[in-house]
Amino acid sequence: MGTGDSMNRRQFLQLSSASTLLAGCNTGSWLAAIPPWLPVSVLKPAMREGHYLRQLKQLPPSLGTRKVDTVIIGSGIAGLTAAWRLKQQGYDNFVLLMGGEPFGNASGGTWNGVDYPRGAHYLPLPTLESTHIRELLFDLEVIEAEPFSLQPSYDERATLHAPNERLWVEGVWQDSIIPHSTSPQGQAQFLQFAQFTQWLRQQRGNDGKPLFAIPLVASSQDPQWRNLDKISFAQWLNQQGFTDNSLRWYLDYCCRDDFGLNSPFISAWAGLHYFASRTGQGRNIAPQSEAVLTWPQGLQYLAQKMLPKTAQQQQGFALHINEHQHGVDVLYSTDIGRNAFTLQAKRVICATPLHVTARLFPQLKDYGFEPQHIPQHAPWLVSNVYLDRFPQEANHSTLTWDNVVYGSQSLGYVVATHQQIRAAKPPYTVFTAYHALAEHLPIDGRKWLQNASTSELLALGLHDLQKVYGTELWHCARGVELTLRGHAMPSPNIGFLNNKGLQALQAADGKVLFAHSDLSSYSIFEEAAWWGWQAAQRILT
Repeated sequence: MGTGDSMNRRQFLQLSSASTLLAGCNTGSWLAAIPPWLPVSVLKPAMREGHYLRQLKQLPPSLGTRKVDTVIIGSGIAGLTAAWRLKQQGYDNFVLLMGGEPFGNASGGTWNGVDYPRGAHYLPLPTLESTHIRELLFDLEVIEAEPFSLQPSYDERATLHAPNERLWVEGVWQDSIIPHSTSPQGQAQFLQFAQFTQWLRQQRGNDGKPLFAIPLVASSQDPQWRNLDKISFAQWLNQQGFTDNSLRWYLDYCCRDDFGLNSPFISAWAGLHYFASRTGQGRNIAPQSEAVLTWPQGLQYLAQKMLPKTAQQQQGFALHINEHQHGVDVLYSTDIGRNAFTLQAKRVICATPLHVTARLFPQLKDYGFEPQHIPQHAPWLVSNVYLDRFPQEANHSTLTWDNVVYGSQSLGYVVATHQQIRAAKPPYTVFTAYHALAEHLPIDGRKWLQNASTSELLALGLHDLQKVYGTELWHCARGVELTLRGHAMPSPNIGFLNNKGLQALQAADGKVLFAHSDLSSYSIFEEAAWWGWQAAQRILT
């Protein structure tokens, strides 16, 4: 496909509307050029608390008790949504237990006045079915008018500014991250896939619901389409004749971006859902633009605005949940190994990842959930490079928000200061590079993250930046922050739609409620918020 016929990801979606980890990376001289004084920090959020919980043999004594109607355990998007909804509805008698990492995957940092993400960094425009997101964004003044219309009006400071994305191919930047295929066969396959997924977006199942919707529970139950969950996305692509290398690289890139794994390990239903469910529009957003909302610090912007600004916050992480005849006791600690306290509640919203919930709550099996029901979690490495000037761009190309290297197993990098509209470049910026460790089984990826040296982490995390800028990057860098997320996101593997344990927790309406994107096996803001909203509604009714 020639450059004159190129299309960006949004247009495509509209048409569709570590030794082995480091193999092939020529990084020796690049790493050797790192200034010896350059600070490199390695963050392992909540890992210390998680390992403590896993190894805990005897619960510490409680030093005090506090009574409250409701406890929300965890301050990721699910827990924050529950807290926001309760507060919005005038319900005040609750405590939000912040957990080992406030905001979870939505957390961010600041360097020299520049905010940057340490995890999730954008939110697609909400679909018509995502009324919970629309109400939230309207309350937070991100949607300015007509929140439930086909095309709400959005705060322009949150909408993605051009130029939005580019792709590095053989030493040259091209516009959009969809490869410009030179093969007529490849061009035809891109168009065919786009047309098919565009058709899917217009279809409804035999129950009258959209085939693919967000939140997932709004999708059709039509077995003709749900049966796609029985095979992998890669198998389905092969069956349909979608074999072009450029197309398959792009589709794997999309799978890693939202699911943390490549197409052979993802349900075919989930793979098609990625392309057929995103139907959000905005009155003041051009149809051909990348229809996402973003902020310098990523989704921490929303998380901070959702956080109750009262004594309802409680620093600390849960150690044990005990449901009994009169309510639920939550033992929590403000410091590892000491200072344990008890929250006595009538009800609890457990907004933690399910592998954590299973350790906190021994009675989880009474809710119909067993260890084999825990979704597989993909590990991630997020690398932030602090820059006091911008590195020179090849061929005088224009730096964009999202910058991706064709053929890479990493996911490129985003620019924290992109949303700042100004006549000149700011004095400081941060480049955030993402890598889902999809080269190995998740358990092996986690082991690698835990044991890798700083040099190995740098080589993997900054692979794409090295490819584009080489040693010049170090002339501009003033520090690097590496964030290791061993259980970053659940992945919708083959058969995830029929996970009986997840279905049981989704329907739970007892003293303990559950709220996390794990319930959907799909780690996106909308799914986490949906379960937080549902849990809050059960408290309110």
